[in-house]
Amino acid sequence: MLDKIDVLMTLAAGLLPRRVACPATSDMMMVMARLHDVVFDARHPASIARFWAAVLDGYAVAPYDEAELARLRGMGILDTEDDPSVLVESPGLRPRFFFQLVPESKAGKNRVHLDLACDSLADEVDRLQGLGATLVAEYADHLLLHDPEGNEFCLSERQ
Repeated sequence: MLDKIDVLMTLAAGLLPRRVACPATSDMMMVMARLHDVVFDARHPASIARFWAAVLDGYAVAPYDEAELARLRGMGILDTEDDPSVLVESPGLRPRFFFQLVPESKAGKNRVHLDLACDSLADEVDRLQGLGATLVAEYADHLLLHDPEGNEFCLSERQ
């Protein structure tokens, strides 16, 4: 029989289901959800993925191996520029970012947005604008920007 420490160690290793009986009691032990991926709806996933890969320190568009290229060809997609779901990742880090093709345009304000921190606000806003971001508003402690597809995000200096 597993004790509490064994259950927690096994859960951490991902070897048990997310809901397990706690051996010390008859109660079910719940394991809270963890952030896995962030998904953006996009008009053109490849180009917006490149933007965010350039914005985020240590992130890059995931390389296409032969299996992924074969999967795309099986869908009739011969150019990675037309990939309907592009992954941006940093090896060993979470979250990953997926950019998925959707038919509808963005309408209205985002309900969720990313907050980014940098060392020099002036230098970083210049860099982001050079990548295609648009400065929308300046506040006392942060800037509001849009990515090239109009998604809001905020930028502040590291504290």
